[in-house]
Amino acid sequence: MTAWRNRICKSPTWAGVHQTVDAPKRQQIAFLVKLSSYTGKKESWRIVHHWMKMGTLQVLMVLAIIVCTIAFDGCLVDANISKSMYITWGAQHASISTNGEDLQLTLDQTSGSAVQSKKAFLFGSFEMLIKLVPGNSAGTVTAYYVSSGGDKHDEIDFEFLGNTSGQPYIIHTNIYTMGNGSKEQQFYPWFDPSADYHNYTIHWNPSEIVWFVDGIPIRVFRNYENMGIPYPNKQGMRAYSSLWNADNWATRGGLVKIDWNSAPFKTRLSRFRARACKFNGPVSIYQCAVNTPANWWNSPFYSKLSYGKMGQMKWVRDNYMIYDYCKDTKRFHGQMPAECSKLQF
Repeated sequence: MTAWRNRICKSPTWAGVHQTVDAPKRQQIAFLVKLSSYTGKKESWRIVHHWMKMGTLQVLMVLAIIVCTIAFDGCLVDANISKSMYITWGAQHASISTNGEDLQLTLDQTSGSAVQSKKAFLFGSFEMLIKLVPGNSAGTVTAYYVSSGGDKHDEIDFEFLGNTSGQPYIIHTNIYTMGNGSKEQQFYPWFDPSADYHNYTIHWNPSEIVWFVDGIPIRVFRNYENMGIPYPNKQGMRAYSSLWNADNWATRGGLVKIDWNSAPFKTRLSRFRARACKFNGPVSIYQCAVNTPANWWNSPFYSKLSYGKMGQMKWVRDNYMIYDYCKDTKRFHGQMPAECSKLQF
């Protein structure tokens, strides 16, 4: 990487950027360079695509600059699991690998296990690679979520509801604002989530919350606070993950119980990344919401899904969605939650 970096960064193209790009474009490039320091390579490439109107040569120059920036300053806000999380429950049932990147949660008849992040955040992107309990996982729940805690807590959930062997998991999503939830949407995965690691990301900014699976959006909750619909934007949230016994409700409404003969149950997690704004009290309500290069998740680029992403989400929702609270008129006796009448995508 160092040799590659040196060849690019010391090239005539690099040296001649200021001679070949006009002032407005230089400001745009400077913005991208700063942005790449915070976002990492994946997000930088997406943003460059958004800026293709700059022209082919200039885009190549931007890419060269970003490569150099990334090479010099890899992941400014990344931290592995051992540095960013700690075990909160079932210390004898959870273990972090020596490299600090991998976590194993275990559930047996004596205990489950859980971890949480050391810091709280307000807005950002939270991702984890997760390999769920294989085989007969009925009655178990693996949770990955962010939450502020307390009676009036905000929370954004991924929960993975186990099932009997041969039956699919259920990806259960929910959001709480000021302690009120009941906004569930559920999906079957289009893959075996216990066969390999898959990326689960919560992207949360002042405009919307998006749940991603392997980079594919499956759900959006937009901010309609100006219309009286609560939105989580004032409480810092920590990231959590846990594996626990939920056989009173998780599988077929609690009809299928855990088979303890299959214990211990193990969920494996890896590469937790919180690219997010650290919450330091009320002052962060403004600081974390402002659109700056540091707060890249707040940029207009992330205020709404692209047409391509909306197409991916439509495919998931048309083929794999199994429950949507906004369509459950019987549950709400016809008095549907206000956000159900609003455009979310």
